[in-house]
Amino acid sequence: MRQDEIWDADTASRYDTPGTGMFAPEVLGPAVERLATLAGGGRALEFAIGTGRVAVPLAGRGVPVTGIELSAAMIARLREKAGEARIPVIAGDMATATAPGEFALVYLVYNTISNLLTQGEQVACFRNAARHLTPGGRFVVELWVPELRKLPPGQAATVFACEPGYIGLDTYDTLRQHVVSHHFRFGEGRDARLSRSPHRYIWPAELDLMAQLAGMELESRHADWSGAEFTADSGSHVSVYRRS
Repeated sequence: MRQDEIWDADTASRYDTPGTGMFAPEVLGPAVERLATLAGGGRALEFAIGTGRVAVPLAGRGVPVTGIELSAAMIARLREKAGEARIPVIAGDMATATAPGEFALVYLVYNTISNLLTQGEQVACFRNAARHLTPGGRFVVELWVPELRKLPPGQAATVFACEPGYIGLDTYDTLRQHVVSHHFRFGEGRDARLSRSPHRYIWPAELDLMAQLAGMELESRHADWSGAEFTADSGSHVSVYRRS
């Protein structure tokens, strides 16, 4: 599965869920608040801006936001909310595409860096972030922690969500650090709709090394956007890196 096959017009049309899921105020609000604070009055660049879930409310807070996005369908969806003058978007890969000017903040939310399927591409993404940052600028990554402790010997899958109308299942290839997320959505009938997305999972310590290779260092790591302590049992983290 290529990324342009995953993030197509059908996915873009179903991506936004206003008021629920990752668009719920209790999920989105703290992320926007934290990013606005980290921008410190400067410009922000979102890698994989998508339909503007974060960028639109962040721009509404007065932060000048530019985006990089691979999917033309996702950009078209964003354009229904904000024009090019308000939120400029460069079409391209977040590991290589460049936006004009410098930024106080570059950010990647909701596990998106794992869409890059090789370590080399992920390192290039860090270097691309550093390339865009002013000295002292910050790169923020929101990412889940691989759930390998849930895998019994000989088993290659975990259930990460089970709720009415939805089951989420991850299958792991631990040799390549690859995982495929399977999303089953269903109603009261017998049929279910399946969508899948491949990822390369990254340990926090590996992220820190990628940052060092790009000339950045870890400034903070929390379990969520509200600043909860990151522990061995945390399922995800928000890591802030600072450019030298």
